[in-house]
Amino acid sequence: MTDEQTTIAIQRYLDALPETAPEPVIRELLERAAARLRLLCATLLYRSYPRLTRPPLNLDADEMLGGVVAGLLQAMRTIRPQTVRQFFALATQHMRWQLNDLARRLDDQPPVASLADGGVAAPPSSQVSGLTPNARRMLAAIDGLPSDEREIFDLVRIQGLTYSEAANVVGVSIKTVQRRLNRARLLLAQDLAELRPEESNASAKPADDLRAL
Repeated sequence: MTDEQTTIAIQRYLDALPETAPEPVIRELLERAAARLRLLCATLLYRSYPRLTRPPLNLDADEMLGGVVAGLLQAMRTIRPQTVRQFFALATQHMRWQLNDLARRLDDQPPVASLADGGVAAPPSSQVSGLTPNARRMLAAIDGLPSDEREIFDLVRIQGLTYSEAANVVGVSIKTVQRRLNRARLLLAQDLAELRPEESNASAKPADDLRAL
């Protein structure tokens, strides 16, 4: 099924949802959206939270999808997205919540010292944290963007949609997508200026330091 067919099918489910939809109906909707939700989970996990994919958590996209679906089942008992745009915005929010929560829990765990040669405990790694302070700072800056700019940044930079696909989801022109993305990049570059190395090339694009996100 193409992205366009998936979008149409999801919208039909959303249009047909009663005000108090039973859980089986919501499950049918989530099953239809599962392939795209899994892709979004994998994109966000491996691009922005790669440390969570390694020991001790070894999180993968399928496991993450299970948690996201459980969260959406709970949320959609009271929240009724009216459009595909609102549905995936809600899903992305739950993905972020889940990953941030896992990263915080990982940070709170005491580092496990491995035994070096000779049976002497090796010094704890500085990479134990689920997210570096800079990565946390970047994610907080993204969350602090104006809603329109944050939505486009999520769709294009996090979810990997093309300008045309993002325009269709949001219901705006490609020019508007480009303008909002450029504004998001500019705002992030300004907010995260202290993270840029002093020797940065003045001609670099505003979002060069955010490519990992």
